[in-house]
Amino acid sequence: MALVCAAIMTLVSSAARAESQRHDGYYYPSPQTEERYAARVANAGKADRRTRIAFTTGLTAQMLAAPSPPRFAIFAKGNEAEKLIIVGLQDDAFNTLYRLRALLAMLTAYARSSPAFNSHPHPENLTFLDLIYLIGFEQVTVSDGREVSHRIYLDPPVQ
Repeated sequence: MALVCAAIMTLVSSAARAESQRHDGYYYPSPQTEERYAARVANAGKADRRTRIAFTTGLTAQMLAAPSPPRFAIFAKGNEAEKLIIVGLQDDAFNTLYRLRALLAMLTAYARSSPAFNSHPHPENLTFLDLIYLIGFEQVTVSDGREVSHRIYLDPPVQ
């Protein structure tokens, strides 16, 4: 019986992993590194698939309206648009883990100007990862679109 339970758990785990990695090799190379991030804000229960898609659409529209071409693409994937994907569009731009993290730091400045953060008592302590967790994203994958990818799983705040 224990062997049957172990086999079932392996199949369930493999299916979940396959769903999580469905976009690997299509939009970006399989991530070489992963980490977990404990959000500093609670998830906004009213945020849904439409909210997450509107977020990425709005950010993309802002980038396309700028005079220079976008340096990265940002979009949501998954059945509930719970996976955020950010892919560099220029060679030699986001080709190290440090540059990928710098991109997230740059997006933090954008997040701190959002209305969602303005109502928080200490928006200066929040990051882009907190903003995307707030609207229901569960993970973000950032990549140079050629060789380097990094995945961050977003966890609830530590109580």
